[in-house]
Amino acid sequence: MQVCFNKHSKKSRKVIRNQETLKSIKQLITSSIGETLLAGEQFGSILNPGDIVLLKGNLGSGKTHFVKGVARSFHIPDNAVQSPTFSLIHEYPGDVSLYHIDAYRLHGPQEALELGLEEYLYSDGICLIEWPEKIEALLPNECWIVEMKHVDENRRQISIRQQD
Repeated sequence: MQVCFNKHSKKSRKVIRNQETLKSIKQLITSSIGETLLAGEQFGSILNPGDIVLLKGNLGSGKTHFVKGVARSFHIPDNAVQSPTFSLIHEYPGDVSLYHIDAYRLHGPQEALELGLEEYLYSDGICLIEWPEKIEALLPNECWIVEMKHVDENRRQISIRQQD
């Protein structure tokens, strides 16, 4: 697996996204959990405060491992990151706060509003949202979309794009 991202300093998370960086992350195949973690970590290195990442994929497609990788790029340890399936949201303080949201159990945008989810979406942290289709009406137009699919038992196809 070859993935190339521009790493920036710990002090300044603000980057200018260039076409080469975006081309390098459009699509890749990972063959292990370690490679999925690395892909997440490298993707995390180009995220900025306020970014929203929509994670799409079936159960077991590697979404939480990808989030662990993103968290690494903000100096959050792997063991701190767990799937928020039963708690809706996990907050991870780091260089920038990460909000890992699982909308699977929500019954729609109204329930998300009642729970205050909108405050996270428009914060200075980075939101990573599993099952975003459940709250699609609340989401801004500008988001990252990460789609994960099983290729076979060990391999995952990860597609990354920006939605404008």
